[in-house]
Amino acid sequence: MMNNRDRWRVYKRVSVMFFLAVVALTVVQRGSINMGTPFELERQARMEVERVQSATALGEKTGLYHEIKSFWKSSKHKLVPKVQATTQEPMITEGSSPRTWDVTSSNCTANHNLSSQDWFRSLEQNFKQFMLYRHCRYFPMLLNHPEKCTGDIYLLMVIKSVATQHDRREVIRKTWGKEQVVDGKRIKTLFLIGKPSNEAERANHQKLVEYEDYIYRDILQWDFMDSFFNLTLKETHFLKWFHTYCPRVRYIFKGDDDVFVSVENILEYLESTNHAKNLFVGDVIFKAKPIRKKENKYYIPQALYNKTHYPPYAGGGGFLMDGTLARRLHWVTDTLELYPIDDVFLGMCLEVLQVTPIKHNAFKTFGLVKNKNSKLNREPCFFRSMIVVHKLLPSDLIHMWNLVNSDLVCSQKVEIL
Repeated sequence: MMNNRDRWRVYKRVSVMFFLAVVALTVVQRGSINMGTPFELERQARMEVERVQSATALGEKTGLYHEIKSFWKSSKHKLVPKVQATTQEPMITEGSSPRTWDVTSSNCTANHNLSSQDWFRSLEQNFKQFMLYRHCRYFPMLLNHPEKCTGDIYLLMVIKSVATQHDRREVIRKTWGKEQVVDGKRIKTLFLIGKPSNEAERANHQKLVEYEDYIYRDILQWDFMDSFFNLTLKETHFLKWFHTYCPRVRYIFKGDDDVFVSVENILEYLESTNHAKNLFVGDVIFKAKPIRKKENKYYIPQALYNKTHYPPYAGGGGFLMDGTLARRLHWVTDTLELYPIDDVFLGMCLEVLQVTPIKHNAFKTFGLVKNKNSKLNREPCFFRSMIVVHKLLPSDLIHMWNLVNSDLVCSQKVEIL
């Protein structure tokens, strides 16, 4: 028989356990704890940061410092979102169908059926890895900004980057990637990244990426590893994202994060003639041969591609295409096997659509001249006439940008636009 004291102890324990269970269930239902998803960036907090950043009063600046501290600090007092978080993307409609990113699981297993085939066993290890997971086409989103495509966008600037290269993104935001409106034409900017492939980088840089996006809201990130072969995944994921969220984007510029770009020259080119649909223009390479030397970065074994030439393709450093073509490319990418070189893969997709990319001399994805030591590669008067020049470090890019946009006197403008 239990006395009154024992009964009271049992009652207290049962009550505490019941209370904790109710609290845990409530928290989970509200989404406060979600170990399987990335850091959620509350829209209300971002709006508050923007308000604070635009204020000049000292008290307001102190508020900004408090917001920054709260981002890094693992605190029990979390911000309560007053509106829906941007990671829970609003549905964009095209016609009557709701549109959203529909991939929620990255459960992708290796295709071990290949292991018994002789041609597979002869491949190098990196190609074996690529082939084992080649069928894994789409992954969940970690950072998403469908609001970037709200309304009419004349030009969407899309830059391939990686988590560790925040310095390149910062310089681009301050120079050619700055969002603006030119003669009524809205220009928006996005960066595409995956997850850091190095484990140490994943631990140290993911939080930095999330904070960077917390400030600028211009990063699209997917749950696949950033690697050379996975650049093709960046193409397929962006095209799917564009098809999902961007029904009213007229043109796309797509390039790397180490290029100089003249937005003024892009606009001049697009306005210079009446472009038909299926515009795709860049530094196009015709009749390129697959490289068979194993020490080369772009080496491709015969087992992966046995034709003599690649179809025409534009160098991935930077190219222009119209939005209608991008939507058609999305459907084609689902019909072709993924290829480890991203710009060649796009050339293969264009070939299926029977679209020939246009070569234009203002796109220099291999530098202005082949001799890397030539002074012409550092001549601002040449840069002023170009649309894209590849291979500039952040310090070189901002230096050249300042020169080109200064009171520069050139003997003549190269007529290539």
